[in-house]
Amino acid sequence: MKKRIPVGVLAGTGAVGQRFVQLLADHPWFEVVAVTGSKRTAGRHYGECVNWVIPGDPPPAVADLIVQDTQPDLDVPVVFSALPSKQARELEPVFAKAGYAVVTNASAYRMAEDVPLLIPEINPDHTQLINNQQANRDWSGFIVASPNCSTTSAVLPMKVFQDAFGLEAAIMTTMQAISGAGYPGVASLTILDNVVPHISGEDEKLEMEPRKLLGSVNQNNVHLADIRLSAQANRVPVLDGHIASVSVKLSRPAEPAEAIEALENWQPPAICSQLPTSPKRPLIYRHEVDRPQPRLDRDTENGLAWTVGKVRECGVLDLRYISITHNTLRGAASGSILNAELLVVQGCIKM
Repeated sequence: MKKRIPVGVLAGTGAVGQRFVQLLADHPWFEVVAVTGSKRTAGRHYGECVNWVIPGDPPPAVADLIVQDTQPDLDVPVVFSALPSKQARELEPVFAKAGYAVVTNASAYRMAEDVPLLIPEINPDHTQLINNQQANRDWSGFIVASPNCSTTSAVLPMKVFQDAFGLEAAIMTTMQAISGAGYPGVASLTILDNVVPHISGEDEKLEMEPRKLLGSVNQNNVHLADIRLSAQANRVPVLDGHIASVSVKLSRPAEPAEAIEALENWQPPAICSQLPTSPKRPLIYRHEVDRPQPRLDRDTENGLAWTVGKVRECGVLDLRYISITHNTLRGAASGSILNAELLVVQGCIKM
């Protein structure tokens, strides 16, 4: 691409917004030329007003930008949304109606029936929903959403098993890192030496989002996968990396060795090879009895890979496994950037 696509980051001063800014700094296709923020930060240089909470410093080119109000007057065709859910529900449709491609990490429209909930390795064809969305809502732009970070950690092995054996049900227990709570996050006296067995809204997301991701799109309508799901989410004293412990009921029972072979032989859709930040190995199976682990596996493939292990028989359902992803990368900003790359390749975002 001779000239990069100018993009904006909505809520660019928050923790997820900072990840977008960091990851897009040297992106081959996208260039951050606009960031928005709160009334406190609007009108000030980004580098002056941002409380940078991730390693390193704000990219110099973005540090010099003036933070703008979150209004659809940005001179860009694409915006990456790191807005809190309440604000996203109000503002993202305003941007979509004004003609922007809104690539969101927020939860507000994930389960809307005409909004694609995307992971390129799982359901790239769901971008067909954009046509319905624009027609239904009279928008010239659109919204495309990334799933919740805990959903992301569990769902790719489910897709592999669904394709290989059929999938009827799953029981999921997640152990979710504190960075998933944003900044400043969970109080130290709450999380240290402790596990908190409640994360608001997470169980419900885990029980709905995989059905959409693993569903099908026919005639521009999404049909949820017919899978029964039960989930329990827990906050644990780990900085980054969400672990999912999952048991699955298959349509055709499979031995653990057969399931491991399916995981190791799985290949992503061909279109993923055209995405510049797509990992070379998006799914890695570890045979060690004590893997995956957050400290050892969360950064694999620049934090974009699923690491899976401990596929064994389940005494209640058929099989069980452990899966981990980096929640602020694959499960958040990096996942949304991959979605935007997919939209470029598919022609939904014009170069």
